[in-house]
Amino acid sequence: MNLSVGLVGLPNAGKSTLFNALLKKQLAKVAEYPFTTIEPHEGAIDVPDERLDRLWEMVKGDPSTKLRMTEQVKTPATVTFIDIAGLVKGAHKGEGLGNEFLGKIREVDAILQVVRSFEDERAVHTLGTIDPERDIEIVNMELILKDLEIASRLGEKEKNPEIKNLLARIKEALNSGKMVKDLVFSPEEKSHLQFLPFLTGKPMFYVLNISEKELGSENLKNLEDKDFPALPAGRLVVCAKMESDLIELDFSEQKEYLSSAGVQSCSLEKVIKESFEILDLITFFTIKGGKEVRAWPTKKGTTAYEAAGFVHTDMQKGFIKAEVINYVDFVKIDNWHKGHEMGKIRLEGHDYILQDGDIIEFKFKV
Repeated sequence: MNLSVGLVGLPNAGKSTLFNALLKKQLAKVAEYPFTTIEPHEGAIDVPDERLDRLWEMVKGDPSTKLRMTEQVKTPATVTFIDIAGLVKGAHKGEGLGNEFLGKIREVDAILQVVRSFEDERAVHTLGTIDPERDIEIVNMELILKDLEIASRLGEKEKNPEIKNLLARIKEALNSGKMVKDLVFSPEEKSHLQFLPFLTGKPMFYVLNISEKELGSENLKNLEDKDFPALPAGRLVVCAKMESDLIELDFSEQKEYLSSAGVQSCSLEKVIKESFEILDLITFFTIKGGKEVRAWPTKKGTTAYEAAGFVHTDMQKGFIKAEVINYVDFVKIDNWHKGHEMGKIRLEGHDYILQDGDIIEFKFKV
């Protein structure tokens, strides 16, 4: 399952700097002028998961595997991040790189809006001043205006009365400044919505990009708690410049850097984990013959039959059953064979709904 998060925001908000920090290498060009990012960069980023690390240690320490460590593989779940061109006011009408920007947002599964909160004379704000709330309102309004255009166009062509009424309700909400994702829909309406290309229907979260001068644990907490009416609670506060600088340092240098800045740790893991959660994902694990421990991202509500197809199409075609034990129970037992002996490993069928942390072995006929 390859789901993606698009980094969006006004020009010079720090999207490419944050993207580079997430990928831990300088893939995206960073410069001090608008529209540096024209062709979007993208990269798959590992999702930190202590459970995968623990399972890996267990497999390495299991003498029954009789494998050298170099023959064993640990494969984390990943999320794809895409660095999208900066938006300007009027993007819904094609201003700046509006058409490219909005077209790329349509392709992603979730939106990470990078909001500038730092002063830097070398990277001039396109509007001349630093105002996070204004910037958020510009980006969100451009998305709303583009969706209004979509709702109007589709509504004129639609013949199905249910879909036509749905589009009319969405159009009314958009006209009042609401986003599609904030509306409540019936199951039938949700089934229609998955085929409608609304930008504001995508899950979204915000990163407030601050300067190195604003770093410090207490100051970060104040910024996280500060009342920005346009910036929802739960947003993340990140210094993308610092996170990018850390790429070039070894572990001891990173610790020294963070200590001098007055922070306990970098914020990138929070960004990655928040992306994973906003995509409504859970993780299941497979242990392949003591050779590979792998974390698989999947949508909540995924069945065992569907999950088998993620691992291999042959497993889904010949699916018989799934042997399942949750991570919490497995680490107590410490061994798959013991799990069988103790009756802790369950047999589940096609319709079993996966739970976060399930460890699964699929049984199938070739």
